[in-house]
Amino acid sequence: MADRNHPSAKPAARTVLNLGNLPPKKQGFGNAGQYPRTPSRVDPNNPPWPAYRGYHEYSFAHETMGKRLPTILGKAVDDVVKTLNEQYEEEKIVDLAECIERMQTLMNDLNTNAKLRPIIDDGEGDIPLWNKEIAKFFRGKDFMNAPWLFAEAYKYRRLHECFSISKYWKDYDVFFRQKCDTFSRSSTAVFELSTRFAEPFVYEEGANEDEKLKARKLLFHELTQVCLWGNATDLSLLINMTEEDIKNLQSTGGEHLAATEKNILGNHLDRIWKLVSTMKNGRIDFVLDNAGFELYCDCVYADWLVQAGIASEIHFHGKRFAWFVSDVTRKDWDWLLNSMVYGSLFPHGTDAELNSVKQMGLRWKEYEKKGQWVYEQHPFWCTGYTFWSISTEAPDLFLHLADSDLVMFKGDLNHRKLTYDCQAPSDTPFDMAIGPLASEDGAPPVVSLRTIKSDVVVGVPGEVSQRLDNEEPGWRISGKYAVVLLSDGLKGRPVKFDG
Repeated sequence: MADRNHPSAKPAARTVLNLGNLPPKKQGFGNAGQYPRTPSRVDPNNPPWPAYRGYHEYSFAHETMGKRLPTILGKAVDDVVKTLNEQYEEEKIVDLAECIERMQTLMNDLNTNAKLRPIIDDGEGDIPLWNKEIAKFFRGKDFMNAPWLFAEAYKYRRLHECFSISKYWKDYDVFFRQKCDTFSRSSTAVFELSTRFAEPFVYEEGANEDEKLKARKLLFHELTQVCLWGNATDLSLLINMTEEDIKNLQSTGGEHLAATEKNILGNHLDRIWKLVSTMKNGRIDFVLDNAGFELYCDCVYADWLVQAGIASEIHFHGKRFAWFVSDVTRKDWDWLLNSMVYGSLFPHGTDAELNSVKQMGLRWKEYEKKGQWVYEQHPFWCTGYTFWSISTEAPDLFLHLADSDLVMFKGDLNHRKLTYDCQAPSDTPFDMAIGPLASEDGAPPVVSLRTIKSDVVVGVPGEVSQRLDNEEPGWRISGKYAVVLLSDGLKGRPVKFDG
């Protein structure tokens, strides 16, 4: 039997190894974010790769949290003051003045980098999601040290709260005037499309099946680019646009589109066409981004997809309330279609141009009446969660999207939410970057149509991003470049939820 009291039973001294022949130690592991965190370690405060945070002075997050958001909020206050000055009923005046006071408190919280508090229960369906996320992952966090994506979304949710707890102004949209005004100044680009697409799409007389297929492919490439570059007029980034600026950004002529395709750095257009070309009367979903001209482009695209027989059902997913300045709400959707039919937005248009807009608007409203176009607004889209969490936090929405033949996510914010808005290497494959929305059973095919306006970039060759980092240091936020990326998904596999 061993003697536990004998000196030889004492724990061994620390063993020292002489490892002079091993390779030297390397430095900087993980600095480039080459490998993602394992799924079990991913959460809203710990993305797959390091998060962008407001205190990162090298990032657009710093510019946004420190300058852009206060500027946007200041313009929102100006809008509400203008509305206040138009009122005459005392109760409504007092109620709106209290909304302004809450906005000023939010401004102070932004400027002093206050801690993130729970959202006040205003009856919205997203309250449990918001406050669970804050409690689990962001206790003690402030605007600058929380991940930028969450902090920015939180700011817009707090802005909605300024009105949603009021008596008379629950649905007030501080950005509505801006959205309407920008679209009304987009006549050149609006007519460029309406005069081409007001009449129903027809093939050339006598065209055979091969020629019809070629015509569909060419139109698909053109209209997908129109839908992509319609994102150029993001009001949160282009706050002081002139009419000439808008015309230049919204140029939709064929020559312009041919020139811009070279600026699509990650380009899966051919892969997407291969998928779409086999569809007949399918279902396509658009997760919308900006109201106004971009929404108009989305609708032109969706109109053609229906007329070409590719889709018989289009679902448009918007926001339940004002979000990130120019995101589409139900009010924006109704305003666009009704203004096209009944409005007088373009006083300098010719009769033919105005009639083309009206004719197209009438057809779109008919799609809506027949149920071919469906506008939806799930609460999940206005939460702080990324789209990695759809199946866990909104399983009903995941099941709904799983029934789609193709889900197109529009714009920069949706791309950030798809990819967890973190410092992934630019050559990270898109299907890896979007995680569960590519890899979970039942995940539909997913496309991201995104003009690049923030730091996160995936699906782009490393040598391309390195060259642009050296030659054009502002390329990640300029909107000059874009990606059109596809994840094939796992459609058809039975959806399973843990637990």
